[in-house]
Amino acid sequence: MRTEFIFVFRLVLAAILGGFIGLERERLGRPAGLRTHTLVSIGSCLIMLISIYGFAGTKLVYDPGRLAAQVVSGIGFLGAGTIIREGLTIRGLTTAASLWLVAGIGLATGAGFWAGAVFSALLAVLTLILLENVEKKFISPRSAIIEVSVRKNGEEIGKISETLRGLGVHIRNIEIDIEDNDDFVHMQIVVDGREFPRDKVLGGLLGLNSIRKVQCR
Repeated sequence: MRTEFIFVFRLVLAAILGGFIGLERERLGRPAGLRTHTLVSIGSCLIMLISIYGFAGTKLVYDPGRLAAQVVSGIGFLGAGTIIREGLTIRGLTTAASLWLVAGIGLATGAGFWAGAVFSALLAVLTLILLENVEKKFISPRSAIIEVSVRKNGEEIGKISETLRGLGVHIRNIEIDIEDNDDFVHMQIVVDGREFPRDKVLGGLLGLNSIRKVQCR
């Protein structure tokens, strides 16, 4: 009975620690949030419990670290699903890293390494929250994305680049998405994010005719 209680306690603790990090990702609307991080932590903990106790009492010769090693390599496929490439900008790397960390926390919890699991979760949340504020305050983003919807037959399509350059914006990349059943062309423009004049860009582009929507991020 005591052994079963230990199993349940470790799984619950793994769920709490994984959810703790997942809440921070959920707060920012990231692709992998509360449920994903919680499930990854529980699954990793369960695999570690199976590795340690699943074959105990048998005559089989086994290595408890083999299943755990598969978690470390296999979590990469899940993390890759959270990475999104938008022009020259890549998003989702932090979320992929947090999933990788949560898998490690689950393994540590399953192995009974309480201090390491709890401290890692606390340190991860502090890193995600505090360093985000540091980046916003002291580090300018290397790139920004401007999304524009303009009519296909509009004369302003060629004027968009001229307007941005006139505002001193350096264009890195332009992607155009044209759909046959849509009267609008969707443009995604990647620009230099250093000292990006967001308000001037919004005002300048919205002043052009045939433009339905402009969004900067």
